[in-house]
Amino acid sequence: MKTLDTQELIGLINAARSASPADVLLKDVNLVNVFSAEIYRTNVLLKGKFIAAVGKEYTDAEKVFELGGKYLLPGLIDGHVHLESSMVSIPEYTKAVLPHGTTSVVADPHEIANVLGLRGVRYMLDSSKNLPLNVFLTAPSCVPATELETSGATLNHREINEVLGWERVVALGELMNYPGVIYGAEEVMNKLLAAQQRDKPVDGHAPGLSGKELNAYIAAGIYSDHECTTRQEAAEKLKLGMWIMLREGSAAKNLAALLPLVNNANFRRCLFVTDDRHPQDLLQEGHIDYILRKAVSLGLDPIRAVQMATINTAQRFGLKALGAVAPGYIADLVIVNNLKDFEVRAVFKDGRLIVEDGQLSVKIAPYEDPAVLNTVNTAPLSLQSFKIKVEAEQAKVIELVSNQIVTKKTVTRVKSQGGFVVSDVENDILKLAVIERHQATGNIGLGLVKGFGLNRGALASSVGHDSHNIIVVGTDDRDMLVAVEKIAAMGGGYVAVCGGCVLASLPLPIAGLMSDRSVQEVQGTLQQLHQAGEELGAKPESPFITLSFLALPVIPELKLTDKGLVDVNQFKTVPLWGE
Repeated sequence: MKTLDTQELIGLINAARSASPADVLLKDVNLVNVFSAEIYRTNVLLKGKFIAAVGKEYTDAEKVFELGGKYLLPGLIDGHVHLESSMVSIPEYTKAVLPHGTTSVVADPHEIANVLGLRGVRYMLDSSKNLPLNVFLTAPSCVPATELETSGATLNHREINEVLGWERVVALGELMNYPGVIYGAEEVMNKLLAAQQRDKPVDGHAPGLSGKELNAYIAAGIYSDHECTTRQEAAEKLKLGMWIMLREGSAAKNLAALLPLVNNANFRRCLFVTDDRHPQDLLQEGHIDYILRKAVSLGLDPIRAVQMATINTAQRFGLKALGAVAPGYIADLVIVNNLKDFEVRAVFKDGRLIVEDGQLSVKIAPYEDPAVLNTVNTAPLSLQSFKIKVEAEQAKVIELVSNQIVTKKTVTRVKSQGGFVVSDVENDILKLAVIERHQATGNIGLGLVKGFGLNRGALASSVGHDSHNIIVVGTDDRDMLVAVEKIAAMGGGYVAVCGGCVLASLPLPIAGLMSDRSVQEVQGTLQQLHQAGEELGAKPESPFITLSFLALPVIPELKLTDKGLVDVNQFKTVPLWGE
């Protein structure tokens, strides 16, 4: 955060004691005070980018806004988000969230880091400079997430230590490798020590961890977690000293299950996060303002909700001078109509009005960097690349679980012709492939999936968590090949193919993860893709998101990577054939 020089500091002090003019007066607001947990009518004085004073005795400034009792909140803060999941660049993301009152985010760039390493993290920092949004990063701790797939980069502890020293990097990112923590893996220990030596907090990721293993994990200095799915899990972690991040994103929605945990005694250790927020949800529901609305509708006291969306997050990550409306704090402010709908009427960023009547009133320039483009590098493919030779009577099949990213392991007979497996549309067992796209190794993992529903054609994506290789599902080898070749030609993206023809496509040229278009344009194209998927018979509501998680080898039970079929419970690759 920028510090004041001597003249700015004197000017702020003089404005507070009415010895010199202030810049802005917000008059007659209902202030939500996150320190005293009160709401009261008052005035707020701004000088430059800071709040100079709060009180009814302040009645004048160079510019006065008569607010007639509207509610004034600190700028909203998302405590854990992967910006790549918005599928747009950070300037475009800024345009999308500012009208919803979000003025700060704590982002873990491990998606782009798995593609481009340090270059990707640096791009996220550079492209978020000089924006009316505070973008703080965490150093991605797990690149790659596992050794069971090929990523585009590896970040060792020396590189993590370097990133932790960069401006606006506020923590070590979510430590998904909890076995490495618990059993003292040397590289993991070195990353933890790098964070400790720089006095940076460590973000956690420990789904279902309990008892002695949870104690060991927390003892390593990991004091927050966004993966809780039950009140009991969250309560155990809270008692052992963790900050509990209540997640309500696009892929994972845990707010309703966790909210009963929050009470007057423990609320200061709880905060709101989205983790992943996709274009449709940003446009139709909003961002942290949506979580506020939902939390209050579920019975949470509105003041508590605001505290969990502002000061709690700021204090968790040491974001000084953010998260409150008080003298000396940065004037990141949100004006809403009431504390039920949280309809954003205006947003001040660094003391400047940038959202008025719900509309962005400042121009945000795009950011271009050729170094993050053209990242798809596959070995030559042919129809033979998708052949699966029959080797036994039964094969392992990845079975989808409705509205979940977990899968089931099923063993069954599969359809074949001429000694090779073919997709079985009647029984909804389709061919699935993951193609390595970073180093042109030629690695192709081949498998089968049940529950996707396609009765013709193929869908493919270069978004494949966490290493982001190309993943394709289809009823026909030729359509699968055409889909993958289209992904490579676009430099990454989504595609739907049928009969050898591309039905719809969305280029994602930035690391194969993000578009350079607006959220509205991306969502419009996504609707076309979803319609194409529906016409092809796809069952999942968001088929490309479902597809992307079939490559994630840290979520049970069975997944597919470029190195083959992964039994997540055994944490190893296993043969396709046999039980």
